[in-house]
Amino acid sequence: MLNVPTLWTVFVVNFLALGVIWAYVTRSYPKFAAARFWMASSFVGAIGAMTALVRLFVASPLPLLLGAAGVIAASCLAAMGIQRFYDRPVSWRLMTATGGLSLAGVVVFMVGFDHMQMRMLSYTLGQALPLALALHLLLSPPEGRVSPGARLSSIVILTILAILVARTVGNLLGHDLSARAGGQAHAVMVLGLLFLSMTLNFGFLLMAMDRLRGEVADLALLDDLTGVANRRHLLQRLTEECARSERNGAPFSLLVIDLDGFKTINDTHGHAAGDTCLKHFTLMAQTRLRPGDMLARTGGDEFCVVLPSSSLREAAAIARRVLEVCRQDAEACTGDEIPIAISIGVAQWDRGIGSFPDRLMANADHALYAAKKNGKNDFAVYDPAPPLSPEPVDSHEGARKIRLEPC
Repeated sequence: MLNVPTLWTVFVVNFLALGVIWAYVTRSYPKFAAARFWMASSFVGAIGAMTALVRLFVASPLPLLLGAAGVIAASCLAAMGIQRFYDRPVSWRLMTATGGLSLAGVVVFMVGFDHMQMRMLSYTLGQALPLALALHLLLSPPEGRVSPGARLSSIVILTILAILVARTVGNLLGHDLSARAGGQAHAVMVLGLLFLSMTLNFGFLLMAMDRLRGEVADLALLDDLTGVANRRHLLQRLTEECARSERNGAPFSLLVIDLDGFKTINDTHGHAAGDTCLKHFTLMAQTRLRPGDMLARTGGDEFCVVLPSSSLREAAAIARRVLEVCRQDAEACTGDEIPIAISIGVAQWDRGIGSFPDRLMANADHALYAAKKNGKNDFAVYDPAPPLSPEPVDSHEGARKIRLEPC
């Protein structure tokens, strides 16, 4: 025989333990806002269950009302944690209104006039609605990928909703499955909801682990100073693009960018000013790139831009745009502001490069060297085929295309 008070005691102990775990996660990862809601949900649920146990010793409906309020609030907080996990605005008004109306119904049908079916219906809606409203985020997350933790959490929520619906139907059919009546049917449901609630929190923990692991992976591929891709990420992307081009024959291009006179900036103005220049250049360059283009810092004052599905002509046009935004910014500098000048080398993938991204980078480096040799603040295009006649100089743009023989 299942003992309901014992089950509620287990409920209290387990949710206090879950609350402590979430408190530790919150302390360790203060920017992980969802953990605060799930911590509050665990503690509030434990307090609600603890209060409901007092009804065994106090002949008053107040402990049951407070216990119901705690369980409803725990459901709302759990749903709000899901919203916050997916960076959605937390529906404080909606959750407060849902919980408040549900609890008001419990009060009316317990204190005003005793109606078990309507009281349990109000209580069930307060538990079920918040979780049901957040379920779509678990099943169809904004990023498109359903993580194992989210899948487990959604299955658990659907099972909880099924049990709550079954309890409501049983009450409407005349079977008193409320806490006041007790009984084995109620005990079995409490045991099931206890197990599922614990499993739901484990699903949330898996979601947190997946998110934190993803953030660590992102940090390993991002430059600490500028926030763009680092050299490791660049090489991964270039390898992928080379393999794709080998399969379908579609070209792509690469820009290699170097800040002119960067050592002088560091020596004259200090490394902090140099770091500011690097971050400022990053912001300027990103305004002239297309969605899908990848800007990476490969070290020091050196950057690369991967241009998927781009011909040499298209890459040269983008290089000109990046060069122009830097020139315009330099012309607008006043006072202590430091003008930024850059040189760019442009190269395109071909069959000779194959699956070796270092060959493409070497070609772009050759073009960059030519741009530097030509007077800096310019761009050059690597083309292994020599022209029959000299390329014209575009005086309006001020960018000279330089064709190089391969070494």
